[in-house]
Amino acid sequence: MTEENKTRAHYHLPGLFEFHDFYRVFLPLYRMHREFFYEWCEIASIYGSPQDCLWGGGRTSDGQADSKGVLKLMDDFGISPRLTFSNSLIRKEHLSDKKCNSLCGIFQNSLVETGIIVHSDLLLHYLENKFSRFYFVSSTTKVLTDFKDFEAELNRDDFKYVVPDFRLNKRFERLKGLSKNQKDKVEFLCNECCDFGCTQRASCYENVSRKNLGEDVADHECFSRDGAEGYRFSRAMKNPGFIGINDIQEKYLPQGFSNFKIEGRGLGSAILLEFILYYMTRPECQLEVREAIYLDSMLDLF
Repeated sequence: MTEENKTRAHYHLPGLFEFHDFYRVFLPLYRMHREFFYEWCEIASIYGSPQDCLWGGGRTSDGQADSKGVLKLMDDFGISPRLTFSNSLIRKEHLSDKKCNSLCGIFQNSLVETGIIVHSDLLLHYLENKFSRFYFVSSTTKVLTDFKDFEAELNRDDFKYVVPDFRLNKRFERLKGLSKNQKDKVEFLCNECCDFGCTQRASCYENVSRKNLGEDVADHECFSRDGAEGYRFSRAMKNPGFIGINDIQEKYLPQGFSNFKIEGRGLGSAILLEFILYYMTRPECQLEVREAIYLDSMLDLF
């Protein structure tokens, strides 16, 4: 990849609330020692939602950080915060939820443009009408596996970004035909571990939505191969939809794609650090980054 063709990769990282303590240590390190990290990438946003968030969706999370403290951290480092409001089952009576509306009121005062990740059109239109300062991201929980549906989503003016299902990640014969405006809106989910042939993805997300609404439902039972093992980054790397750093530099950036989402809100800060080491950190500096985090006693390995 020649220097003149090189553009920057914009990463969207997990755990706005869930990993707030981690980011309080990591972000100063990232600012003070930018030489530890690849020059061709940057942190564009950090996404997440607080614990017991009715509008929440995606993966069950337990973010307990103070909202104003979270916002201040993002403002201090000039990083876009994103609220994950991707519940797919929102009804009209849910729109008046005090906690979620209050959260929007707080984040509308951000010094940095704030995003909201949504699934429900009902919630989208409510937020568009009530709050004027947010941009919106179409959630991967829509499971857009048909390329025509994905293109239609890209053409919607409501969304600044669209996250397709990870099974569209390598559809280069179709991706290359997108317009520049469409390419600018695509945000690829890089490190999904879910079985590539899984047919239960939508129902899994729906289960999380029901739980966030307070419904008494059993945990979703995954029947996919290796599903019982939980997330394994090593297995995600073997997934046909996986996007690695060489893919980003040699395939996606040259074709005009620059936004990449890293999943992991429901995991632990130790695996988040591994994602950051892999996707952002120069190999010769990885030990120094690990030491800086470990010496601040941020990670419990057992």
